[in-house]
Amino acid sequence: MLANTPLPSNSRDRSDHAPAIVWFRDDLRVADNPALEYAAGQNRPVIPLFIFETNLPEHAQPGGAQKWILHHALKSLDANLKTLGTRLILAEGDALQILQGIVTRQGARSVYWNRRYTQHGIKTDTNIKSTLAGDGLEARSFQATLLHEPTKLLTAAGGPFKVYSPFWRAFERQPAPRPVLPKPIQITGIDEISSPEIDDFALLPSKPDWASGLRETWDATESGAQDCLGDFITNGLHGYAKGRDIPAKKNVSRLSPYLRYGLVSPYQLWHAAVEADAPENDKLKFCKELVWREFSYHLLYHFPSLGWQNFNSSFDDFPWLKDSQDLTAWQKGKTGYPLVDAGMRELWHTGYMHNRVRMVTASFLVKHLMVDWRVGERWFWDTLVDADPASNTASWQWVAGSGADAAPYFRIFNPIIQGKKFDPDGTYIRKWVPELSGLPDKYLHEPWLAPENILREAEIQMGISYPFPIVDHKAARDRALDAYKNLKKEYAI
Repeated sequence: MLANTPLPSNSRDRSDHAPAIVWFRDDLRVADNPALEYAAGQNRPVIPLFIFETNLPEHAQPGGAQKWILHHALKSLDANLKTLGTRLILAEGDALQILQGIVTRQGARSVYWNRRYTQHGIKTDTNIKSTLAGDGLEARSFQATLLHEPTKLLTAAGGPFKVYSPFWRAFERQPAPRPVLPKPIQITGIDEISSPEIDDFALLPSKPDWASGLRETWDATESGAQDCLGDFITNGLHGYAKGRDIPAKKNVSRLSPYLRYGLVSPYQLWHAAVEADAPENDKLKFCKELVWREFSYHLLYHFPSLGWQNFNSSFDDFPWLKDSQDLTAWQKGKTGYPLVDAGMRELWHTGYMHNRVRMVTASFLVKHLMVDWRVGERWFWDTLVDADPASNTASWQWVAGSGADAAPYFRIFNPIIQGKKFDPDGTYIRKWVPELSGLPDKYLHEPWLAPENILREAEIQMGISYPFPIVDHKAARDRALDAYKNLKKEYAI
């Protein structure tokens, strides 16, 4: 579907000195960028272009936190391109019309881009490639966002994988991911092309400005991505296999926001991990997490409705509840369950949440509160700086039990036990729920059980300074299990 269009035999002769357009999308970097590297090697002027596409479907439009990181990623890309001799051109509208306009005005003969894998992206790119090729232009796409092509990594029967473990085994049998490509040394630009400024697109929040925590947390630049990668390889990869589940530890990479808009590539991450001086089990676990992202895109490519339809149609009959008060309490981190509240507050402040806590908070919304997973997915889509069209939807369906290779619905995370197991000394909870910081560890995960004198010493008034649980864990669990048992169709465990 996205195969490269063959060039007519005389096309290179006709376009030796004509400009080439490099269309950036979610690959906002100059290093390890196949489309840019190829264009720079053609010894012709290059027009780096980013288009704010106005015909995106509603579910694909970036959320608030994504807009924030996109703004800074574009600033970073423009600055890096200027060091190479060119600059980023910005445009807004229909992608095909904008490309055709630049082709006409600048005499460009080639358009290069790195592939994307959403349903809308594939449809758009396929149409553009066909139209440009029909006009006698070179339209060429490259593999950059994924380590594998979803069209090529298939089961023995020729179909898509639906379970991660055999997908990983098939991935292991493939040749190693290609080496990391260097950034171009120099690029010839075209000075006379006019472009609006990045600030003109109003991607940053202003009234109110809720992004102070994001600014404190993220250096959303290509160099920031490399710094984050270097810090993880040096300080986080050793012990990653076990430490990644402990939210207070620094064993998580925190690289997903940089992957979202391609400030770093999966190839850079893969090779940095494989070549690191770290235990093999830690390196293997990190690589498997990268391949979980690949699996999510594999699912999204073959099942493009994954973002809005239950993968397992049995859940079409699930009796979701619509309690706006419970939903608001979850969103604000005021559920009365400390680990859940800590995660939701970390999300709101930083645009990020530790992966273990993501699973707990998502499970709580879907199974304790019985709120449709799509409601939670949209909240994460708007508030996460790393909200990814594949990983976000696949992970929510996995937690809900409705997805591919999903956790069975009856596996319900106990937020109390999860807190005691993965935040035993309460470091994470005390950071994000400071009103509980004075409680002894014994009661930190169940503050409603603390005696009055303990609460008084910790300056806590249950129901006032910190809420009582909005649902009882056992009652909520039983309610969810009853709903599961009553599904009209048999659910395969």
